[in-house]
Amino acid sequence: MGKKILYFLFFMFLSSLGYANQKTMSIEKNRLVWDYAGSLPAQKDFDKNIGTAGLLQGVIGNYVIVGGGANFPEVLEKGGKKVTHKDLYLLKDVNGKLETIDQIQLDYPIGYGASVSVKEENAIYYLGGSPDAEHMRDVLKVTVKNGKLKTEIYAKLPLGFENGVAQYKDGKIYYGVGKIENSEGKNVNSNKFYAFDLKTKETKELAAFPGEARQQTVGQILNSKFYVFSGGSNVSYVDGYAYNFKTNTWEKTADVVIDNEKILLLGANSIKIANDKMLVIGGFNYDLWNEANNKLTNLKDDELKNYKTAYFGAEPSWYNWNRKILIFDATKNSWKSIGEIPFDAPCGAALLMMNNNIYSINGEIKPGVRTERMYKAYIISK
Repeated sequence: MGKKILYFLFFMFLSSLGYANQKTMSIEKNRLVWDYAGSLPAQKDFDKNIGTAGLLQGVIGNYVIVGGGANFPEVLEKGGKKVTHKDLYLLKDVNGKLETIDQIQLDYPIGYGASVSVKEENAIYYLGGSPDAEHMRDVLKVTVKNGKLKTEIYAKLPLGFENGVAQYKDGKIYYGVGKIENSEGKNVNSNKFYAFDLKTKETKELAAFPGEARQQTVGQILNSKFYVFSGGSNVSYVDGYAYNFKTNTWEKTADVVIDNEKILLLGANSIKIANDKMLVIGGFNYDLWNEANNKLTNLKDDELKNYKTAYFGAEPSWYNWNRKILIFDATKNSWKSIGEIPFDAPCGAALLMMNNNIYSINGEIKPGVRTERMYKAYIISK
């Protein structure tokens, strides 16, 4: 009997026991088995897809949608420039591999915005995230019709936005704690927090995130509160806070610390696996992030040149990015690890759950270098 048939029978067995919707039980009390799930086709005008980070991402029905993102077609240490892409991909899981059903191009590049899947509308909303000044305030709406991708600029935010968090609740998208446009028209690290009303298309500023201004945080709505963790500026953070929708206030929650180790989630991604639990993969190294920022800012001349050569030229394993699969339990207010991913730790990767499977798509595996690979995690009984 083939491996895929065994996986199918196992999931049918879970369903018969009533476990199909108990994702946290499946993940925490069983194990994740990862497999290569394919690579994306090349973007238009490129010979191949070398992978991107900061993708638009989401799930609509039985489709995975990813696209945009940025990479360095020429290596960073040799002066390569960042390229942000326009291509969107409609993917379907066929026998364990993500096959491209449709590929389109937007009129402008996107990357590092915030993606929110709204099941009630069978739509993905993508906030900000474009290097083009004209589009850094866009709310892009992505839908699927007859197996084809459809896009429209749905609304405009009052300020440009990127590298932050966003989640949907009761007709509104709550977003912020990232890079937000200032009075000079530049996106800078911020602790501001907003609610965007999908019906009225109006944006309201809410109580500010109590931690320092930062970017690349991770967050999910758990137990009817918006939990936001970690991120970084010129230094790294592991603190966490929860936003109370009823009182418009924040409260301190557990830091991202496991066995006395601070785990930086800057560059990581998360998925909600239960009403009170989120799963996180990826993230830069806490100590190395601080060291690199300090030296890249303060070293001069030959010292800076030599450090850049060593820093950007190392193998992915040297950076010690987070390979732990983390789970935060909002009810217990605690973090734990349930193992490690068997591939290079990604930052800026797409992380999605569909039909009780987890997908990690592309991402950065060392400074300036992406992976073109996509992975799928099956939940297997121990």
